[in-house]
Amino acid sequence: MNTSLQPITDVSVFLAAHADKELLRLVVVGSVDDGKSTLIGRLLYECDGLFEDQISAVRRATAKRAAAAEATNGAVGTLTQGLQNAAAGPIPGEDIDFSLFTDGLRAEREQGITIDVAYRYFSTPRRKVIVADTPGHIQYTRNMATGASTADAAVILADARLGVLPQTRRHAYIASLLGIPYLAVAVNKMDMVDFDRAVFERIGRELADFARPLGFTQIRLFPVSARQGDNITQASTRTPWHEGGTLLAWLESLPHQRHLDAAPLRFPVQYVLRPHQNYRGFAGQIASGSVRVGDEVMVLPSQRRTRVTAIDTFEGSQEQQGAPHSVTLRLADEVDISRGDVITHLEQPPAVLHQLEAMLVWFGEQPLDRSRRYLVKHTTRTVPTTIEQVLWRMDLENLSEVPAESLSLNDIGKVHLVCKRPLLCDSYRVNRRTGSFIVIDALTHDTVAAGMILGPAGARAGRAQVGSLITAEERRARLGQPGGVFLLPDAPDAEERAFQLERRLFDLGRHVSVVRGDTEVALALAETGLFVLFHTTAPQARRNLRDHGLALEPSADLDGWVKQILSAQERHHP
Repeated sequence: MNTSLQPITDVSVFLAAHADKELLRLVVVGSVDDGKSTLIGRLLYECDGLFEDQISAVRRATAKRAAAAEATNGAVGTLTQGLQNAAAGPIPGEDIDFSLFTDGLRAEREQGITIDVAYRYFSTPRRKVIVADTPGHIQYTRNMATGASTADAAVILADARLGVLPQTRRHAYIASLLGIPYLAVAVNKMDMVDFDRAVFERIGRELADFARPLGFTQIRLFPVSARQGDNITQASTRTPWHEGGTLLAWLESLPHQRHLDAAPLRFPVQYVLRPHQNYRGFAGQIASGSVRVGDEVMVLPSQRRTRVTAIDTFEGSQEQQGAPHSVTLRLADEVDISRGDVITHLEQPPAVLHQLEAMLVWFGEQPLDRSRRYLVKHTTRTVPTTIEQVLWRMDLENLSEVPAESLSLNDIGKVHLVCKRPLLCDSYRVNRRTGSFIVIDALTHDTVAAGMILGPAGARAGRAQVGSLITAEERRARLGQPGGVFLLPDAPDAEERAFQLERRLFDLGRHVSVVRGDTEVALALAETGLFVLFHTTAPQARRNLRDHGLALEPSADLDGWVKQILSAQERHHP
């Protein structure tokens, strides 16, 4: 355990300092038996995140397991069994099996695996950390997605003896889908390959090369031994060739993530409270943003406008509250509001979509059946939905998009959904809370998929500003051009060529603008009739616009691109 901590002399000072620490949500992922639980147990132990009775209980459980393993070895008498048991237990001279700090279910301890998602808490001098230990078995992929859905950073483990496995790739891709910006690749069990630098570099390079196109903001590599503590909280003397520091130091250095209350207001109504005739309130959890008494708000999908007169909480009335608090709002007018409606500010409202495109991670034992009835549960709204089309399935070996008619267990793909009632949503990239949903089988009520909203289905669907009295068609007619998004090839000089192309089109009398990276802005501007020249280095953003824009020929020059854009204009607006 960490012996460098100073004794606490002033509890109030300690509590105040602890409350001011930044919070980091961390998920640890990887294939089965890669050592995820052991790594987390080591972090908890080294960072003093455990009580003495927890440590004592794990010591007893470790001794019990060691005795059982010794009895098994004596009965079986084989070297293979002995090696397997040795790998599963504590290292020689230690009396703690660190994996037992998180494997809490009886079935987990008996099998030596993680089944459920285990959340643990610890703090460092700089941060408070909530860490999710997720299962590696393929049949528990849904649990892994649950644990990763709120994370700010991910640690993905690879066994130094086995390398990168299919489930390792699947977890890395799911982490990218869920919008996790920071990824650490930890090559674990380096002690079992004698801390061979070549092994580390081969595995680390393979996994980093796979993850790099997925759009992570930062990827770092660490050679570690979770059982022996190398490069977890202290630098290892057995890896003098590693200059990347420790895993804990990296976690402490990550930038603080934007708070939910800094995003636009989204308040999905959960209950309508009317205890007596003089009180009518709308209860729910603020999904994002903040609200204060006196704010002008709009109710969707009705688009009725009103004003907040009171914010009631368990602690009493408040002048202001933000995400993720649960509150009851009282409004100035008698507005018809029911469960599933969303209260938002007049600026930056969510999209109101009947048809949308989304990424699905399929959890169901039965494959996706487009003739079957499904329900989409999105915030507090549950809507009958048809999966109109599977646009493609992701091949996790090479990140290629494979044509598909269905999705099977643990497949990941892009789909077109048609909802019988509109979803009041944002793209997942913009807002995790209002950009995610689950799919439920309407007959069995099994949860069969988790979804992340990309945007409306089709290039023109649902982009007009909610509440606007001007249609997208009227805007395009006023400009005299159809508008559209044109994707520039990914090249080092893409931005420079985009501005050159913008000048050329502007001189020809066209309304044009350059947008870098933001797909939502690009599509919204195209709705107004602008020619949008879009460039980005993020593969996911390019994929999001694949069906909404025209890709310019990589080999063409500026004149060729101008001809391509004007030809597209003539086809849509002769």
